[in-house]
Amino acid sequence: MKLPFEIDLNGKVAVVTGGGGVLCGIFAKALAYCGASVAVLDLKKEAADKVADEIKKDGGTAIGVCANVLDRKSLEDAKKQVNSELGSCDILLNGAGGNNPKGTTTKEYYELGDEDKSDLVSFFDLDADGVSFVFNLNFLGTLLPTQVFAKDLIGKKDAVILNVSSMNAFSPLTKIPAYSGAKAAVSNFTQWLAVHFSKVGVRVNAIAPGFFVTEQNRALLKNPDGTLTPRSEKILSQTPMGRFGEAEELIGALLFLVSSDAASFVNGVVLPVDGGFAAYSGV
Repeated sequence: MKLPFEIDLNGKVAVVTGGGGVLCGIFAKALAYCGASVAVLDLKKEAADKVADEIKKDGGTAIGVCANVLDRKSLEDAKKQVNSELGSCDILLNGAGGNNPKGTTTKEYYELGDEDKSDLVSFFDLDADGVSFVFNLNFLGTLLPTQVFAKDLIGKKDAVILNVSSMNAFSPLTKIPAYSGAKAAVSNFTQWLAVHFSKVGVRVNAIAPGFFVTEQNRALLKNPDGTLTPRSEKILSQTPMGRFGEAEELIGALLFLVSSDAASFVNGVVLPVDGGFAAYSGV
């Protein structure tokens, strides 16, 4: 792996939730490349093991751990395994999250009578369970792992919690009210937690990615033949850099926020990485 710069994480133990995914898999590999022993947590054990195996193949130290970020018992069991095999957690990266079609509208704008059309999901048709799932996965899926693993961080030197928010948290995107609201909650919680833990040596920050192609959103952004969907074309027309981000382009923000040398006084920030999307007025 080629990094924009390196920091020394030798002797540190990093826990990465959602580590089997595209973005958090890259995060896990970058932390391992800098010397951390990494616990790759994911609901899908095979996905976690795949990333851990790739880290070990490159000479790093990692384990794959099956964990449900919405189940405290599952997280407690994961912590016992991490502590037993790697040691006490120094860095917690809360990356688990996602959206659900039941919390998504079909159209960007409501028009009269949309709720009567069986082929559409209007605002009035949003499923409460689907919306709850999205909020729980993103917000509780950040809070619960923090409750479990932050006990290891208290009072340590250079302890770090890094959450994964989204540019949706700053300005909601059309069609996805549940996901946008849930990520806004993650950003707010990041600030709250930064204050709450400020007296015990734990820094808490977040990264807010803009548009990156992942397995979760690939079908929304690209057609089966690889061409852009209409939504992608609209996104890129509003992104000054005119392209999607590459997962590796998040590594610099990750290492900066994790580094005690570079960011020892950075606490409670949500750092956008969006190619200028939020800065562009559209004209």
